[in-house]
Amino acid sequence: MENEVIDLRSDTLTLPTPEMRSVMNDAVLGDDVYNEDPTVNKLEEKVAAMFGMEAALFCPTGTMTNQLAIKVHTKPGDEVICDQLSHVYLYEGGGIAMNAFSSVRPLAGDYGKLSAALVKDAINNPNDIHQPVTKLVVLENTTNKGGGSIYNFDEIKKIKKICTDHGLILHLDGARLFNALTETSETPKEYGEVFDSISICLSKGLGCPVGSVLIGSLEFIKQARRARKAMGGGWRQAGGLAAAGIYALDHHVSLLKNDHLRAKKVGNLLLAYTEIIRLYPVETNIVIGELPEDREAVSFVAGMKEKNILCSPFGKNLVRFVTHLDFTDSHLDILESRLRLYNTGRTS
Repeated sequence: MENEVIDLRSDTLTLPTPEMRSVMNDAVLGDDVYNEDPTVNKLEEKVAAMFGMEAALFCPTGTMTNQLAIKVHTKPGDEVICDQLSHVYLYEGGGIAMNAFSSVRPLAGDYGKLSAALVKDAINNPNDIHQPVTKLVVLENTTNKGGGSIYNFDEIKKIKKICTDHGLILHLDGARLFNALTETSETPKEYGEVFDSISICLSKGLGCPVGSVLIGSLEFIKQARRARKAMGGGWRQAGGLAAAGIYALDHHVSLLKNDHLRAKKVGNLLLAYTEIIRLYPVETNIVIGELPEDREAVSFVAGMKEKNILCSPFGKNLVRFVTHLDFTDSHLDILESRLRLYNTGRTS
């Protein structure tokens, strides 16, 4: 245990459980490009029904599902409204420009969350030829760069009304949506009623090795499937991966609460034993800590690595720790003992 690495860089690092490996091994396979993989079809039907939407499309990554949605919903020259901390803006390789040829209006929200007022004020006059036509609003729930912050669903409904009133489309980057649903009273179907399209990830908190699902209308998914093919994202015998997603949706959603409880404990330990002076509100499984101005994140991360604790720099003075399915209570105990030693070495 002394040399065991405590890896809190991301919830994408989990390995399939033995039970998940078993269902993956036993999955019935076919060619999904021909729509003939029965397990992929089952996953897509399951997710669409879960959200009360017409259809779904299984893809390799959340970046692909988001980028497919933006490409289908917009045409070149349109404008996309999102938060300045959003994943679609910061961490998808400039995909909005590369794939959709659309402009972006990044707004300064609250821990990565937009408000209806911000959205309304950012809508361009469609009759002004000097400005791009505002077409799409993208929300992210939970927010990665905002520390796993959760949207108030009432605010989402207000944003939806603004979109409806102005003829805009509303897409959700729900990479960690199930983390949010674990902490609130809303259901997937309520989200399906509000958003025109939704992207969910299976490879983060739910613990799958690969995969995200895009959800929307039949026509939208038809167009997204064509765009996925053009991007080289057509699966063949992908049923093994889809089986992992089905298993995760049936068995792992309820476990997310444990990740959230452990994240709060991780935050308390960081405040007690490290140089971190402030935490973003810890609402789900992401802990973002702020260091003093004279302490750079890369140096802090290097110091943690010497103690076999892995975390991520998240800005000049910000670091991120993410709890996940493979981080247990015993790992939490090891983390505490190592942080105590780290604190002793720092203060001696």
